Amino acid sequence: MSDFIPVNVPLLNGNERKYLNECIETGWISSEGPFVKKFEDEFAKLVNKKYAISVTNGSAALEAAISALNLKKGDEVILPTFTIISCVAPLIRLGINPIFIDSYDDTWNMDISQIEDKITLKTKAIMAVHIFGLSVDMDPLIKIANQYKLLIIEDAAQAIGLNYKGKPCGSFGDISTFSFYPNKLITSGEGGMIVTDDETLAVRCRSLKNLCFKPEKRFVHDELGWNFRMTNLQAAVGLAQLEKLSESVIKKRWIGNKYQENLKEVEGLIQLPLEKTGYTENIYWVFAMLLNDMTSLNGADEMMAELSQYGIGSRPFFFPLHKQPVVSHSNSECPVSETIARNGLYIPSGLAITADEIDRVSESVIDILQKYAIQ
Repeated sequence: MSDFIPVNVPLLNGNERKYLNECIETGWISSEGPFVKKFEDEFAKLVNKKYAISVTNGSAALEAAISALNLKKGDEVILPTFTIISCVAPLIRLGINPIFIDSYDDTWNMDISQIEDKITLKTKAIMAVHIFGLSVDMDPLIKIANQYKLLIIEDAAQAIGLNYKGKPCGSFGDISTFSFYPNKLITSGEGGMIVTDDETLAVRCRSLKNLCFKPEKRFVHDELGWNFRMTNLQAAVGLAQLEKLSESVIKKRWIGNKYQENLKEVEGLIQLPLEKTGYTENIYWVFAMLLNDMTSLNGADEMMAELSQYGIGSRPFFFPLHKQPVVSHSNSECPVSETIARNGLYIPSGLAITADEIDRVSESVIDILQKYAIQ
């Protein structure tokens, strides 16, 4: 369909072409090129961290970061059930038990009030995952972590450029991770970053992402790592994107505010994302919505099928981790996350979207909701 509006189109209107041409002209296309260090250094400054370690993607960032913590088999990590599988996959592979937390029904972030009751003698860390462009309420989480001497793993993949009480998301963790997938506010096609103030963790992450090569004897290995190295080509694009981050934040909030205004007339049929809380302002990583029981639509799947008939792309919310077949041992009950997973979806909101496209998407959403509204 020629006039199909995809759920995301990235915006590449800065120095991306210039920096990529430099890579090609100089021959520095591998992970040893100069843009890798430039990107790492500038990203560390962005989030006020001492060390930034680039990797191939956000999942790799979580894999290396969690492995670097040297948690033991049987240890426990508390994390939200409403997030992507990448957050729990390293735990399962390492034999660490995930302990799931339900979501708030307004921000869709992890319910901080549930954390303390889940802490045991085996608990070693809390993973905070900022969802859809609104931050986790970090102050009470940090207080709990400090009280029980727990590590904080912060997944800020969906929160690049977002602040919590004036401080950048990704700056709160003992170790924090980011993703540069094409739908993020900074993209390198694929890519990720680990940040920390702990030199020991930084050195360990650099080793793990580079096959655990030993500086003194390159091809002799005491342990196994991965080839998670970011290429100079990826870093060149990432650096160009970082240079325009403030503009991207403004554009994302414009997109979110325009959708909020357009969809006001059907607020009774859907739950729109919060524009702000007492500690953060929505960056609208994606523009998400939640169906309620005032329509006869059978959950988000039916809404997405209807949107596709209008030539509109969409995506469902995350499927809760505690219900994943691969997490078969979980007996958690997280009713809020189950409800929002069943009824939630997000609509086109990439940085390249135009005002006319937003209006067309909005009109399509309104048409469908009014068609299925319960009278």
